[in-house]
Amino acid sequence: MSDAMSETPDLQRLLTQRLAATAALLEQVRADAPLLAATVDAAARTARAIQAGGTIFICGNGGSAGEATHLSGELIGPFLNKTRRPLPAIALGFDTSATSAVANDFSFAEVFARQLAALARPGDVLWALSTSGRSPNILRVLETAAERGCLRVLITGERGRDLTGIADIVLAVPSGETPRIQEVHLMLGHFLCEAVEALAS
Repeated sequence: MSDAMSETPDLQRLLTQRLAATAALLEQVRADAPLLAATVDAAARTARAIQAGGTIFICGNGGSAGEATHLSGELIGPFLNKTRRPLPAIALGFDTSATSAVANDFSFAEVFARQLAALARPGDVLWALSTSGRSPNILRVLETAAERGCLRVLITGERGRDLTGIADIVLAVPSGETPRIQEVHLMLGHFLCEAVEALAS
């Protein structure tokens, strides 16, 4: 057998390991009473904001940016209830002209904050996704959300657990591994969408 063949990973074993890691993390989340309570609180407070005429703004970088558009799509389109009204949700950072202009003329740290400052009103909601919770543009948009009178929900990982001073609600997945954190973020995001859909539409 060639050296290349002997170094080929056992893909089925790798898949099994990854599934086991995600299952173990989900079980850890299921047993994390403070995290579950915070998630329910975020859902209920977001739904009340929508009922009062508010808008949900969602943002993130990289894979979290993909999750931001995913969740805004679930809220605007139907998630489970195909007969309900569309819910107002905007994924920040996807107007390429505005985003590139802000990044070029100011800094990349301002790309979400400046859009939020232009669009948000008191009583709106920000869901900020960041596996680390430390990204400068996430910290800046949370600051702007406070200035605009928005409910701030930070959806993060273990490193962001102590960031309670910059958000009203912190949903910190107990992991430091980015792919696993993002997988759980999507599950928590789906729950938030389902709950908001049920309560606010």
